[in-house]
Amino acid sequence: LSLSIHPAASLSASLRGSLVCLRWRPSIRRHSAQHHLPLANFLKTSTRRVRSSTMPKNKRARRSGPSAASSSAPYSLASRASAPQPSNLNTSKSSASANLIAPNTSLGQHFLKNPAVVTAIVAKAAIKPTDSVLEIGPGTGNMTVPLLQQSKNVVAIEYDTRMVREVLKRVEGTSEERKLKVIQGDAIKTRFPFFDVCVANVPYQISSALVFKLLSHRPMFRCAVMMFQEEFALRLTARPGEALYCRLSVNTQLLAKVDQLMKVGRNNFRPPPKVESRVVRIELRNPPPPVNFTEWDGMVS
Repeated sequence: LSLSIHPAASLSASLRGSLVCLRWRPSIRRHSAQHHLPLANFLKTSTRRVRSSTMPKNKRARRSGPSAASSSAPYSLASRASAPQPSNLNTSKSSASANLIAPNTSLGQHFLKNPAVVTAIVAKAAIKPTDSVLEIGPGTGNMTVPLLQQSKNVVAIEYDTRMVREVLKRVEGTSEERKLKVIQGDAIKTRFPFFDVCVANVPYQISSALVFKLLSHRPMFRCAVMMFQEEFALRLTARPGEALYCRLSVNTQLLAKVDQLMKVGRNNFRPPPKVESRVVRIELRNPPPPVNFTEWDGMVS
């Protein structure tokens, strides 16, 4: 290969290089297939490197974009698919909270939400498979269902029509449905049916009237397991000389035997009441004392 360079001294170094390249190209194109294939490949490769290094960044991104996007697309789609959707989560939480029935505190409603307490109360009632159970204030049915499972039948008295629908819906389509009867009305004014055991989470404002109604109920029942406000429950078993001893204490202990069973904290309810609660068992004295209860009650008051 013979190269001839213009000998002009005034040519710059860059111009000389250009002339060299101009003289090289024709000879390479003529002989690259036979004698200069490695050099031709080198020039093509170096030319591509120069073009790619001087290409604008946005063009390089477009040229390399499809391959890069195709390689990273599965991961990006997977990350978008697995990413949590806050709006959906918030919607599900709000819908779940909306499904909870709001208790009517003006009626003294405080729903017992702790299953362990419910189980303990039912166990202390010692219900037999042949027993008829009277439940006062079933609420949403948290205690009604286990009572149905252990008894012959349950009669529930509920004042709130919303709770009547809820407790009936709770057993709809189950084997316990035929064993439940719900009476909508005021427990103080409603005539009680025959029952063996009474179980109740009592609204606190009717506690005294309900206890006196149970004490005078005939035919006699085996026992009543009931939850009251703590102070009221302690009055039932107060002894003479104690601060809580009162007319309620005298009348109750005359006609029944009362045992304190367990204490229930306020956080076991929804909403939590302002006071603690207690569960008591009331067993009527059989035979009853030979006393006219109306005259006795008037004398004590």
